[in-house]
Amino acid sequence: MATRSPPATPADPHSDGRLRARPALRPLALLEQAPPAPLPPGRHTLAFANGRQAVLHVPAPADGAPARPLQLIVLLHGVRQLLGGADDSAIEHARRHGALLLIPRSLTDSWDVIRGGYGPDLAFLDRVLAWTMRRYSVDPDALVIGGFSDGASYALSVGLMNGDLFSDIVAFSPGFMKPMRRVGRPRVFVAHGSGDEVLPVTQGRAIALQLAREHYAVHYEEFDGPHVVPAPVARAALRRIAGR
Repeated sequence: MATRSPPATPADPHSDGRLRARPALRPLALLEQAPPAPLPPGRHTLAFANGRQAVLHVPAPADGAPARPLQLIVLLHGVRQLLGGADDSAIEHARRHGALLLIPRSLTDSWDVIRGGYGPDLAFLDRVLAWTMRRYSVDPDALVIGGFSDGASYALSVGLMNGDLFSDIVAFSPGFMKPMRRVGRPRVFVAHGSGDEVLPVTQGRAIALQLAREHYAVHYEEFDGPHVVPAPVARAALRRIAGR
């Protein structure tokens, strides 16, 4: 049986659903203190002192191109750290477009809000975002949060509460959204399989319709398939954010 995360308490600074990490306002080279050394291109498992982990994919620099701030994509897994195939498409996108891809792992088999409230997982997300932003120049207009299944629900919830940080939300087969407040106006992409037997397609449709009624810029894509992320659907979502 999975260990249950304790619910967030009012004393928890992340119980309000807000992230504090922000990209540097100036190029890292101009900061008063030298930033920590970045990791080389490739896949890295980040291990923190409290046992939390995340995976970071670092792109290779473009040959002959001037250095520029990088797009950062945060991808959140579903139950048992499953990503339904979204990770393969995201890695391909990151390599092709020179983007950073960050895949944090939840404390238990799913995310904290599903088990009582925002707390340890949101705090860890904040920590790993800050860790990444201290080492890489991140484009403040190209931060994306996305996910699959429970991770899609969490991405919607966190993204809507932190739309002043995230420009886009990508939700593959979400089940719900539970923002405590709305900040900013991120663009939203929702995709759901018509044959989904885990989280019915009616849930994805309802989420997209609600956000459209609230005047968010929403793109909804329904595909013929089960609880997975087909590569063409993932690529379509990522293409929509590539040129922004």
